[in-house]
Amino acid sequence: MKTNRTKIIATVGPSCSDEQTLQSLVNTGVDCFRVNLSHGTIEEKSDFFDLIKKMSLPSGERPAILADLSGPKIRVSDLKKSLHLKVGESIKISNEENGENIIPVSNGVRFQAVNPGAKILINDGLVSLLVKEQVSDRTLICETVIPGLVENRKGVNFPGIDLDVPTLTKQDEKDLKLSLEKGADWLALSFVRSASDYDLLRSKVKNYGYNTPIMAKIEKWEAVSNIDSIIEAFDAVMVARGDLGVELPIERVPLIQKEVITKASQASKPVIIATQILDSMTERPVPTRAEVSDIANAILDGADCLMVTGETAAGKHPNKVIKVLNRVIQETESAIDYQEFYIEPDHEKINTAQAISHAACSVAQDQEIKILVTMTHSGSTARMAAKYRPNAKIIAMTPISAICRQLSIVWGVNPILVGKYKSSNEIPDIANVVLKKENLLEKGDKYVITGGVPVGIAGTTNFLSVSEIK
Repeated sequence: MKTNRTKIIATVGPSCSDEQTLQSLVNTGVDCFRVNLSHGTIEEKSDFFDLIKKMSLPSGERPAILADLSGPKIRVSDLKKSLHLKVGESIKISNEENGENIIPVSNGVRFQAVNPGAKILINDGLVSLLVKEQVSDRTLICETVIPGLVENRKGVNFPGIDLDVPTLTKQDEKDLKLSLEKGADWLALSFVRSASDYDLLRSKVKNYGYNTPIMAKIEKWEAVSNIDSIIEAFDAVMVARGDLGVELPIERVPLIQKEVITKASQASKPVIIATQILDSMTERPVPTRAEVSDIANAILDGADCLMVTGETAAGKHPNKVIKVLNRVIQETESAIDYQEFYIEPDHEKINTAQAISHAACSVAQDQEIKILVTMTHSGSTARMAAKYRPNAKIIAMTPISAICRQLSIVWGVNPILVGKYKSSNEIPDIANVVLKKENLLEKGDKYVITGGVPVGIAGTTNFLSVSEIK
């Protein structure tokens, strides 16, 4: 049984593309693997899904899979010759004109509105342009602010400009179908701008006959402006600090990260922190002190999950990365007083299910009970209990393997697959058997148990009891 409450997601790639390496990452502490759908052929992506499904957690279940759709990443497109821009030089950004002094960008982009002082950032801000005039919805005249080399296929960001771009590209449509067919447990949508992006992707997932939960990647300035509605609409959120630090002043990123963690936790939505978690370990066998501090602060703020990207996908030391991450999580969590960490609910917004979940945490807290069992078919009971960050270990028992995997990225939740049950009368016996089998409790020990009646209906958390191991 895992002791860490903060979970780990690792990205698969060339550095961990064999069974032995991938299984070693699982054994070291990875809870979920990310397949980055921005890279590779359909066949290569398919192979990664198949490889992950061969892995085995200590429970015997396979790890969860997060399929990360690349989204409408705007790039310098079809640039015939690299350009070296000088300060003050006039240049056009366009996807309708060609010629000298024009930087062509991805087709399908439309510039709806340009706010005063809007800038265009190329290659993560290494080159910066100030918009001087909007010629049309496809062409802007700019002045070079930060000079540098502009090369083909480099990313382009448009902070302060309202864009008309598709939520999903044609490649995303293909990758979505593949991901669902290959058993993705979570979908991540890149470059989310509003809550309506969820509706579009959800309808497509539903049309394919699936109900896979969807995670919003917060990496656009529009997403920060619409954060409340996005958190409400999506099933989870990820703070993707790479593009976010380009779209907005970099000094704002830490405060945005804290805000998203707080709001997502209050909404019982998992929140993942990603990008440059241990970036130096892509090349080096040890992390920087700043990276360790960054990780610890994310844990102390209450992040559900930490995600490494290039560190495991393309780095030289994938296993050491997970070992370091694990050690920092263990050390940081050992210093937390969960009696103080415990979160009180907002009574103005609490419903019956949330009240029951909070009560279960309170009973465990007040009576110093170490185990809180949630019986769940949808995962909502476990997520609501995790929201309050209790001292008790949360054991989520579910008869549905997909829910078991989905819960593996939720803070403090230890999901366990159990047999199907039809009546609430069966619940105490099931809980007793599992808790004894996992050596979590001994005869005479108490535990709190919560769930919903009638059995099997999502969102009906309505019972709470204190039981004893017999």
